[in-house]
Amino acid sequence: MSESTVYRWHEGALHLLDYCDMTDTSISAADSWLVTDGSSLALDLHRHRFFEAAAGLLDDLDAFWHASITAIPRSGDWFPRFEVQVRGGAPLAVFRLRSAPQLLRSVRLASHPGADPRTVPGTKGPDTAVLLRIRTEAQAIGADEAVILSADGFVVEGAYSAILWWRGDVLCAPSPELDRVDSVTARSIITLATALGIEVYYESIEPYELDGCEIWAVSALHGIRIVTSWIDGPAPAELPGRLAIWRARLERLRRPLP
Repeated sequence: MSESTVYRWHEGALHLLDYCDMTDTSISAADSWLVTDGSSLALDLHRHRFFEAAAGLLDDLDAFWHASITAIPRSGDWFPRFEVQVRGGAPLAVFRLRSAPQLLRSVRLASHPGADPRTVPGTKGPDTAVLLRIRTEAQAIGADEAVILSADGFVVEGAYSAILWWRGDVLCAPSPELDRVDSVTARSIITLATALGIEVYYESIEPYELDGCEIWAVSALHGIRIVTSWIDGPAPAELPGRLAIWRARLERLRRPLP
């Protein structure tokens, strides 16, 4: 098996897809996360999010999910991707078995300068191409990740991450009124914080209001990354030791794949 292999779901089984023509193809639902030596974080939440996005498109979605999970190797670092595409008006389930890229603990941000480019902000998948574009634009000016702002200039989310920050000992997140993907990793962190008795606060803030705050970009691939800089934005801070503690807490929540 290669380190990057694509399968299509057809007649109850996964079939190797040697050629992928994306003409007249849109992505209706997608989900991906890190698998390390056969373990993952919050698999049930990823499954629920994917099934909710793909509801009504495929009759045998559960069988596709089970077969794809079974196909993931139980050793090594992998970043599998589950998709439901619509091609020529017909739904198609695709499983991409990808080796994980280099995992990082820090990230540089840049605010996306234009209007919110998302068309379906609450669903992971349909805006894949445009999110890749704005991240690539951010990388061209020295950042690693683009941050989407609302029409009022409030921080919503990153192209490929959720944004969290700390005000002292209070964990903060964007207001629920701001449309964004329900980040599994952010939800896991907030649940952990609540269980530990840490106050969680939601707010609508502009980037400059985060000056001096510890800022995190969190995702299912990298987990928690500390923001070390924000191009033409706030100057982030870091409480020594906090990042390591929380990365370890998340790691302890990993469970073997079924």
